[in-house]
Amino acid sequence: MTLYALAYATAAGLSCWESGRLNSARIWALAPARSRYRIAANVLAPVIALSWLVLLLPAAVSLARSVTLPSLDSLRLPLAAMVICVAHAVLGFAVGFRVPRVIATPILAVGDWLLVAFTRAMLPYWPRHVSGQFGSVGFGEVPQFVTAAVPLMLAGGVAVGLMILWLPFGRRAVRIALAAVVAVAGVLGAQRTAANWSATPPITTGNVAMTCAGSAPRMCVPEFNARYLPQVQRDTAEALNVLREAGATSAQPRLITDGYVDGRRQKTSTDTEWHILLTDQVPRGDAVYQIVVRALKFRCEEVDVRTAHSAWLWGAMKTGQEKAYRMRREQEGLDPSARELERQVTADVARVLKESPAEQTAWIRRTLQGCEAKAS
Repeated sequence: MTLYALAYATAAGLSCWESGRLNSARIWALAPARSRYRIAANVLAPVIALSWLVLLLPAAVSLARSVTLPSLDSLRLPLAAMVICVAHAVLGFAVGFRVPRVIATPILAVGDWLLVAFTRAMLPYWPRHVSGQFGSVGFGEVPQFVTAAVPLMLAGGVAVGLMILWLPFGRRAVRIALAAVVAVAGVLGAQRTAANWSATPPITTGNVAMTCAGSAPRMCVPEFNARYLPQVQRDTAEALNVLREAGATSAQPRLITDGYVDGRRQKTSTDTEWHILLTDQVPRGDAVYQIVVRALKFRCEEVDVRTAHSAWLWGAMKTGQEKAYRMRREQEGLDPSARELERQVTADVARVLKESPAEQTAWIRRTLQGCEAKAS
């Protein structure tokens, strides 16, 4: 994400320098033996290759280190950025054709970088979407084609307009008018398309190969966690049965899906279909505890910390997930006050577990239904 602006600035700045170098060598004053477009392409080829290297090399190194092959979906934004690099190179070449390279090159390189990079901090949101400064992409997310097409529309329209000005035939006024129409159409088309987008451009989610196992509930997780799934599914079904028998829940989800694959557009769980973040929890060993917490549904919006932790620890101990509960508390950080709270919670739950099953059922129902609305 941080290299898009640098790649564009590299293309624009070096192209401006190379264009000025041709002017200094008085290439355009020589008798034409080759097309001016071909001359420009020969000069810009190494510049464009370098800007592509800036864009792609870090990602390629990361993929090589992780022994990962890129998918077609993952190449969508890099390929669009490569085309935008070409457009910035054309822009830089045009500036260098008219302005002395010693002056224009540093100004254009820094200005191009600033203009693109700082769109991430601007409102409204459309400048970032049309600039080619693509944002981060979450797990399971794939930008729609229109997300990549909008910056291509703007940069490509300006680049094609500049190339039209260089046509060796036709009246100058006609070329200027046509170039202006193409450039303005590209800019306005990109702006109008992205004008109503939020900070997140159009994306699709759930683009992950999934593996499912079991029934009542059926569980689905990404393929890379498939080896853990059979055991997790069995433990989940057993834990839910224990909680239902204890009167702590009536939940009978038909399907439990790892919600991590939904990225920023999390799906809402229903009574029969749960979406829970499980990608890290499955290999770590606390996925079942997450489901236990989801099953212990409080009836009020705000729950006292001691009350909540008591219910969760009771559920964890009833389902064999006490280790996962303790691990979660450690991850949250146990300062002296938190340790004191956990001592109180442990004492409360130990006292409840000594009671009869009927009394425990009454206690957990009271805890879930009659919780007091206190700030945690």
